[in-house]
Amino acid sequence: MAAAEPIFTDPKQLLLEMAEQRSVDSLLRLVAARLADSPQVALARVWLTLPPGTCDICRQSGREPGTEPALHLVAGAGRSVAAPEEAWDQIDGAFHRFALGERKVGQIGLSGRPLEVPDVDPHSPWVADSDWVRREGITGFGGQPLVHHGRVLGVLAVFTRAPLDGEALGWLRMVANHAAAAIATARAFEEVETLRRRLELETEYLRGEVRAAHYGRFVGQSPALDAVLRQVEFVAPTDATVLITGESGTGKELVAREVHARSRRAARALIKVNCAAVPRDLYESEFFGHVRGAFTGAVRDRVGRFELADGGTLFLDEVGELPLDLQPKLLRVLQEGEFERVGEERTRKADVRVIVATNRDLRREAEAGRFRPDLYFRLGVFPIEVPPLRRRPEDVVPLGEHFLEQAAKRLGRPVPKLTPADAERLRGYPWPGNVRELQHVIERAAIVSAGRRLALNLPEAVPAADRATAPAPAGARDQVLTEAEFRDLERQNIRAALRKAAGKIYGPGGAAELLGLKPTTLASRMKALGVRPAE
Repeated sequence: MAAAEPIFTDPKQLLLEMAEQRSVDSLLRLVAARLADSPQVALARVWLTLPPGTCDICRQSGREPGTEPALHLVAGAGRSVAAPEEAWDQIDGAFHRFALGERKVGQIGLSGRPLEVPDVDPHSPWVADSDWVRREGITGFGGQPLVHHGRVLGVLAVFTRAPLDGEALGWLRMVANHAAAAIATARAFEEVETLRRRLELETEYLRGEVRAAHYGRFVGQSPALDAVLRQVEFVAPTDATVLITGESGTGKELVAREVHARSRRAARALIKVNCAAVPRDLYESEFFGHVRGAFTGAVRDRVGRFELADGGTLFLDEVGELPLDLQPKLLRVLQEGEFERVGEERTRKADVRVIVATNRDLRREAEAGRFRPDLYFRLGVFPIEVPPLRRRPEDVVPLGEHFLEQAAKRLGRPVPKLTPADAERLRGYPWPGNVRELQHVIERAAIVSAGRRLALNLPEAVPAADRATAPAPAGARDQVLTEAEFRDLERQNIRAALRKAAGKIYGPGGAAELLGLKPTTLASRMKALGVRPAE
């Protein structure tokens, strides 16, 4: 008498192939396909236990995610004898999702115990579609929980066209046990790979940031600086959004770094985006990332800044430059912590603390319709104003000495001496470019200095177009300007530069070059002062 043909085709080879898989999706598709290779297996399916809201198929179809984990179909394979044209590898049909305890698959997932029916009765109450069972000649069912370290990861089930004997059920249990272990291993590999890619991105990002952080601590002794530091101490331990305002060059980024350094997120990265430097058509990709093929030039998936900052802090510099059409999406991330990559329907989550900075008056921008009021109120939970250097005269000399020491160290020279006369000259200059201008002046002086004496020459160190904003040398140095007077003087100086440059801002001979400013900085300052190029 001939031996009965085995139900499963070469299960030993399947066990070997499973051990080589490093992706959960490819692993489960392999299991379903190999089990369904046998002509006696009508259908093989795998469901995984997933938390609510994490199944892409359910989300895209609008199914209610519920509040508890459920079993979701992730792989299937088989063939119909009654309707060969039907595709049985689809995973988005009527039996895609089972609540734990629902029908036979849900019972296996809930109890962690197998359900083995060697000889199926089409009229059994647990049969979902008795017509399908009769039409396809189903005579056996085997359902095995995928259990790893006592945790049910999912359910493996097969429908056969031959009764399931003891040997076949034994192989099915073995396949299920190996599949559960392989799922855990593949998930570990995927997590390691995700962390590796993220670490590479953070490392690449932070390499550039190290060069940008010229100084990593506050220097000064003024009451104005002390007030800023007290505000930092108040807000840093919270997750509140911080709005840092102040003129260009006052050290807004340094304040953002200090807030992050004193927060519970200090062990994670501080990711910076300069909103004024991002091309308009790349804002969404920069913030939220994109998938390959989302647009011309998107040759691979890209992680956005929000995803990169997950668990840490995102610093949006010059947030006033953010286009109006992107502002609702930023508001959504702030309120719900959810976003989608460009070209992808999957909703992702990010736990990010947001700090923003601007030299604009966002309230006025909102009133003028150039900035969304709801976003302004969401960003302005805790505002910190960084005062200009002219309102912090006590800090000028300590900052100058700090920059001088840093410059000398980089140049490999002895630290030149800052004389009382040098200190007086530094205090007497109004510093329209604030701390950044002071740093550049000191660095230039350190470069040209010989020996221990600092060759500080403010009229030469500061571009000629900026000298109109400095005190007059013939006895007018003691004159004190109000804030309004100083801003009017700066406004006149910019207009003079624009006239000399025939209204040109960018490029050689432009007003920005004459003033020694970045074109974007000059444009922002012109907007803040109400200066137009045509004036």
